[in-house]
Amino acid sequence: MTQARTRISKAVIPAAGLGTRFLPATKATPKEMLPVVDKPAIQYVVEEAVTAGLSDVLMVTGRNKRPLEDHFDRNYELEEALSRKGDETRLARVQESSDLATMHYVRQGDPRGLGHAVLCAAPHVGDQPFAVLLGDDLIDARDPLLSHMVEVQEQHGGSVVALLEVDPSQIHLYGCAAVKPTLEEDVVQVTGLVEKPDPADAPSNYAVIGRYVLDPAVFDVLRATEPGRGGEIQLTDALQALAANPDLGGPVHGVVFKGRRYDTGDRGDYLRAIVRLACEREDLGPEFRDWLRRYVTEEM
Repeated sequence: MTQARTRISKAVIPAAGLGTRFLPATKATPKEMLPVVDKPAIQYVVEEAVTAGLSDVLMVTGRNKRPLEDHFDRNYELEEALSRKGDETRLARVQESSDLATMHYVRQGDPRGLGHAVLCAAPHVGDQPFAVLLGDDLIDARDPLLSHMVEVQEQHGGSVVALLEVDPSQIHLYGCAAVKPTLEEDVVQVTGLVEKPDPADAPSNYAVIGRYVLDPAVFDVLRATEPGRGGEIQLTDALQALAANPDLGGPVHGVVFKGRRYDTGDRGDYLRAIVRLACEREDLGPEFRDWLRRYVTEEM
């Protein structure tokens, strides 16, 4: 009898980076707390995990990241002040973040790369598959990428990465996957991975973006992975080992994503994300779009 797979319930969010591209704003404020319209970027990521059924969230943090914990905790003084004013709308918004998920935190004391950050989650995750969500990538809630990745992992086992077709000139900015097709249009089997290759050496234009569903076998591989590009322990290198030898922990598949993605790790893309999301808000969009049209017409 085939043993039923355990439903994935845990998500890991690495959030120990220094956010140097956003200095000086991130000198004292974690980059994950920078607002995208009126919510910090990290809240969008946690909401995505919860929507996909992952209600147990471990955040891998570092020094100066305490505001992340505070944001997902109760703020009784603020809640009481809003309650006394009868401001139920803002009270609900404040309480929303603390009621989202069961939150846990662990510090990545030594910033040794994404692979090391994932390895910090091993004691919490145990021997069950889990998801990894990077905070720089915001996936539009109308395009449920993570839910589909969980379904693919439950069907095929092993690990699943999110892939995005990019212009070949941009592939050096990403991990890159060599793939072969499957019977499913948007699912491929990953046969190899390389971190930030030169365009001439890239096996494809499929870039790995910041969503993963991983078999716990990745922990043993990461423990044996030597520092790679940039002197860091690369998650890409561990996934390459799994793709090259499925006996280590099952195959590696990729879900080709064609939906809406907002890259908040780049200053220009961060601004574009705010404009796009603000334009689509029912409460802000109509007035903001009118102003934006006048601004582009009259000022530009």
